[in-house]
Order: sequence, then C-alpha cells, then structure tokens
Amino acid sequence: MEKLLGAVGPHTDFLSVQNLLSPDERARLGVVRDFLQTQIRPVVSDYWNEEKFPAHLLPELAAHGLGDLELSGGSRLFTGLVHAELARADVSLSALVGIHNELVVGLIDALGSAEQKGRWLPPLRSFQALGAFALTEPDHGSDVAGGLATTAARDGNEWVINGAKRWIGAGTIADVAVVWARDVADGQVKGFLVETDRVGFSASRIKNKTGLRIMPNADIALDEVRIPAANALPGAQSFAAANSMLRNSRAWVGWQAAGVQMATFDVARDYVLSRHQFGKQLASFQLVQEPLSRILGHTTASLGLMVQIARLQEEGTFDMAHAAMAKATTTSLARESAALGRALLGGNGIVTDHEMAKIFNDVEVIFTYEGSYEINSLIVGRAVTGVSAFV
Repeated sequence: MEKLLGAVGPHTDFLSVQNLLSPDERARLGVVRDFLQTQIRPVVSDYWNEEKFPAHLLPELAAHGLGDLELSGGSRLFTGLVHAELARADVSLSALVGIHNELVVGLIDALGSAEQKGRWLPPLRSFQALGAFALTEPDHGSDVAGGLATTAARDGNEWVINGAKRWIGAGTIADVAVVWARDVADGQVKGFLVETDRVGFSASRIKNKTGLRIMPNADIALDEVRIPAANALPGAQSFAAANSMLRNSRAWVGWQAAGVQMATFDVARDYVLSRHQFGKQLASFQLVQEPLSRILGHTTASLGLMVQIARLQEEGTFDMAHAAMAKATTTSLARESAALGRALLGGNGIVTDHEMAKIFNDVEVIFTYEGSYEINSLIVGRAVTGVSAFV
C-alpha cells in the first residue's frame, strides 16, 4: 500500500487516474496539488469559520494559472483534475475558480464580441478582475428557463435592465456580472455584461450560510441599470446559450464532488490512524475500515465517471444528459461519503478543528447548486425514456 501515499499525504487516486495525463500535465498537476495542499488548505478553515473571503490569496491562485484554467490549452482531464484538487483543498475557493473559469472567462471567450474579449479577458485571466454569473432569481431556480423575470429593454444605444438575482457567487466582489434577462421585445432570454459599478446595480452578501462560507454569495438588485448596446453578448441571444454553459459547469461540479471526497478520505484516514479507543488504534476496527473503504470506493467511482465525461468533452459528444448524470451521481456519492466521514470522527466530526464538519456542510451546497439532484435526475430520465416528467 505504500505506493498509494503521495508527497502531501494519502494519495486517494486509487486507480491512478492521473497516469492518463501526459507527463507534462502530470507534472503540472503535481505542482498545483502541492501548492493547494501546503499553502491553501492549512489556512482556509479560519476564513470559513469567520465567513470571510481571503482576497489576498488571489494573486497566488493566478500565479498558478487558476484564473486562466479554461483557456490554458490543457486537456479536459487535466482541467478536471485541477478542479478536483481545488475542491480537495477548499470547496468555496474551488467554486470561485470554477464559476470564474467555466461561466465567465469561458463564456466571454465563446459568446463575446472581439471588443468584449479584448476588454475583459486579460484582467479576468489574471484575477485582476473577478466575474459573476447572474442567472438564478429569488423566485426562479429550477424553473429559471421559463420563469426568468429580469427584463432587458432596448432604448436607443442602450439596454435598460430591471430585476433581481439570488445566490450569485462572488456577487459582492465581482467587477463584471454576466446577467441573463428577458428581452421585452421578443421574449428571449439573453446575456449581458454588466459592470458592477453601474448606477442601479447593488449587491448584498447572503449571510449565515451553513456551507460554502468563504464564497460571498449575493442578492443582486438591478434597478433601471443602463448599459451600452455593445455590452450585449452576441452569442447569447437565447436561453440555449445559457444552457450550453450550464452543461459544462455541471461537469465541473462533478469534479468538485470527486475532489471533496478526496478530502473526506484524507481527513478520515488520518484520524482513524492517529486515534486510539479501547486501547487499540481506531483503524484496526472492522466497523471503521468498512466505511473508510466505502468512502474510497465512492471517490474512485466518481473519478472514473468524470474521466469518461472528460473523454466525451474531448470528442465533442458531451450533452446535457451526460452532465446531469455526472452531477447528480457524484454529488450524491459525496453526500454519503461526507456523512460516513463525519461519523468516523464521532463528536470531533462536528467541529471545524478537524475539517470534517466544514467538508460535511460544503457537500450539502454542491449537492444542491447547478441543478438539484432531483432536476438532474429528471433530465437523465427524459433522455432515456423520451418522456418529460418536469410538469
């Protein structure tokens, strides 16, 4: 079993998924992993406890290419494994990096004009600017495709946007928000780049969350916000454009779920090896080894599923049903793994001193966002039966 131990602790890649990478990408992954495990993971719990965002860490994240991950030219497997390592270190920061890359940088690159790309991509890719993805609304989450109520009205050379958004990651610290609004002229949901210092734009942090406490999720109000016509995203002229981005972000959440299970195994394994009860090492008990093995099995299954998702992405055959299955399955497994890990720590599993309580609560968030388990299951069900059960 010694070959399973890595330089920074127990190596949870039980089936050696990282060996599918090229030697160069494997080396790059090792550098990122070492940075995250030695510089980020040891310090983030205090920020989680205090519900604060450690903005001073952004330059170091940028220096390791994490603001530019989506456009770095790496393979889908490499970027996925980096997202997993981010979640292994901290789910909140992995959410910030993931949203920034998948739903802002990647979106502007794919759907933006040359002018929009030239203005926003350089500062975003270096974390000198932050972006937010503003789709969900106070009254519309799962039904946002048909129920989205934020409006955009063309007025000469400007658009006027009115509405409200909720649960917007980085909403209080972002420099630009990708706002989805319904064009009052044709009823289509379209995408707009809204600078957060515009008159009428306001964001307030959602407090007292039990998970993802480092991420500053926000309620956003848009009151007669005027933006230039050039701020409309030319490639986002219907909700189909948003849906294509959500497909990719659900795959990213699958990698998050794999990574947070790696963290669950890290903590649980270290704990049962170091703790003694009844005069014996906890790791020597059958009732300890079984759940620990199950956590590792769930982690390995999640990684294996995500390897296949990366393959489909590379081939160009990745669709929403694939994304929905990946997100629903891996986050469900992560939820069980976190519960098993918390139980293995007994009373110590409910305090963040041992990290497991933090992991346990963060898993509840990823189980819910980017489409709930139930909604993603219905997407898969529709794909395999040809019958929609949404309404």
